[in-house]
Amino acid sequence: MSATTPSTHPTELSRPDARGSGPLPRIGIAGIAIESSTFTPYRSSEQDFEVRRGTGAILERYPFFADGSTSGQALREAAEYVGVLHARALPGGQLEREAYEAWKQEIVDGLAAAHAEQALDGFFFDIHGAMSVVGLEDAEGDLITAIRAVIGPDAVVGTAMDLHGNVSHTLFEACDLLTCYRHAPHIDAWETRERGLRDLVGTAARVRDGGALPHKALVHVPILLPGEKTSTRIEPAKSIYAGIPAITQRDGITDISCWIGFAWADQPRCQAAIVAVGDDAAAVDAAALELAGTVWQARHDFEFVAPTGSFTECLDRALASEARPFWISDSGDNPGAGGADDTTYCLARLLDREEILSGRVSALMVSLVDEVSADAAHELGVGGRGEFAVGARIDTRDPGPVRLRAEVSALDETGPTGRAAALRVLEGDRPTGLTVMVTARRSQWARHEMFERLGLSMTGFDVVTVKMGYLEPDQYEAAADWLLALTPGGVDQDLVRLGHSRINRPMIPFDPEIPAPTRQDVLTGGGAHS
Repeated sequence: MSATTPSTHPTELSRPDARGSGPLPRIGIAGIAIESSTFTPYRSSEQDFEVRRGTGAILERYPFFADGSTSGQALREAAEYVGVLHARALPGGQLEREAYEAWKQEIVDGLAAAHAEQALDGFFFDIHGAMSVVGLEDAEGDLITAIRAVIGPDAVVGTAMDLHGNVSHTLFEACDLLTCYRHAPHIDAWETRERGLRDLVGTAARVRDGGALPHKALVHVPILLPGEKTSTRIEPAKSIYAGIPAITQRDGITDISCWIGFAWADQPRCQAAIVAVGDDAAAVDAAALELAGTVWQARHDFEFVAPTGSFTECLDRALASEARPFWISDSGDNPGAGGADDTTYCLARLLDREEILSGRVSALMVSLVDEVSADAAHELGVGGRGEFAVGARIDTRDPGPVRLRAEVSALDETGPTGRAAALRVLEGDRPTGLTVMVTARRSQWARHEMFERLGLSMTGFDVVTVKMGYLEPDQYEAAADWLLALTPGGVDQDLVRLGHSRINRPMIPFDPEIPAPTRQDVLTGGGAHS
C-alpha cells in the first residue's frame, strides 16, 4: 500500500478469507495491565492481579465478543486468536520485579511457541500503559522489546491503552498501531479495545497480503497533570477529546490519540503524548502536530474537575450544606491511581467533628484496607463490639493508626474486597454518626453493588468521604454535591510537593512555561515492514 492510498476506516470488518485473501490472520494476545505510583509505599505483588491464561480465558475478557453485536461477531470471526497470558490489577505501587519477570518469561515463551508453530501475523499488546516495575524505567517498553525479539519484525503490533498511560520512544517504535481512551472517566474502555483490535486485525491481513504498514507519528508535549485536572467532563479536555473523531475522518488518517500521561511516577517517559496513524504520511504528521499544538495552547487552562480545598475546608462546607449526600474525595490516597488506601488523615478529622460524633450528621468513610481489622470484625460478627486500630499499616504517615471503639453493623466476604466490614463508631456505648468501611484488599467503592453487598446505599449518608479522585459515574450520579479534598498520600494532587526529580524539564506544572511543539518534535515510523 502506498503512502497516498486513501485510508480505510474499519467500521465494518469481514472475514479476510471471505474476500479470497487467504486464511485468517493469526493474532497473539498478552499483556500486564496496572497503573503504578512510584510515590506510594505499597508494592504490588502477584496476589493483587487477576491472571488469565490461554485463548479461551483471555477472549472471555472482551465483552464485545459476546454481546451479540454485529461488529463484535465480525471481529471474533476475522482472525485466529492465540491468547497467552493477561494479568490486570487495581492501580497500586511498583510491581515486584520477581512477579514481572516470571510473567514476562511466560509471555515470551508462549508467543515463541505459537510463532514457531505457525507465524503470528499480529500481536495485541493489552496494557494500561503506566506500569512501574522495581528497577525498571520503562516497564511496557521492556516487555514489548522482549516480545518483539520472539515474534520478529514482520508481525503487526497494536495496543489500546488508558489515556493516563505513557508513550515512550521504545513503546512507540515497537508498536505499529497505538490508540487510547477518549473519555475520563473511562466510559469507552471496551470501545477503545475493540477499535484497537479491529484496526490490528485489518492491518495484519493487509500486510500479510503484501501491503505496507501505516505511517505513524508521535509528538510529546511536556505537560504532566493528574486526571483530576484533565477530565473530559470539563474544559479544555472536553473539547480536545471531542475533536478527535473529526480528525480521524480526514483522508489518510485512521486514528489519532492523546495520552495525558501518568502524573504519579517519576520517570522520563511521563508526559503527554499525541500519536497519529494512517496511510498518508504528510496528513498523519500534520494531524499529530496540530493536536499537540491544541494541547499546548491549553497548557495553562487545565483546572480541577471540582472545587478543591483542604479536607478540613471541604468538611466544613459539607457540614454546612443542605445538599445530601455530600461527597468528598480523599484524593491523595486514591487507590484508583495507586494510593495505599489506608492513610488515616481524613478519618482522624471526621472523628474530631461534634456534628458527626453526636449523630446529628451521618457520615461514611469508605474505605480503608486493613485486613487485621476486617478479620477482627468478622470474628465479632454483626452486632459485636470491640476496640480497633484502623489503618496506616502501609502508608504510616501522621496520624498513624486510629484507635476507635465500634460496633460491627455489616459484613461481607463475597466481593473483590475480600472480607469487608462496616464499623459504626461508638463513644462509650453510644453510637455516633460515623461508619467506617474496612476491607482485606485494596479497593475502590465506585459502584452501587459494592455498597449493596453490605446493605448500604450510595445515598444513605449525609456525608460520604471516599478514597477517590474524580468521581466515577455511579458516584457522580449519587452525589448531590461534591468536593475534591487535596489530601496527602502517594497520589497527592500537588505534584510539586511530591518531589519528582527524574522527569524531563521544562515541564508544566513544575516550570512556568514550555516550548511550543514544532516539526522537529515529530517522531515518525511505519510505511514498510519494520
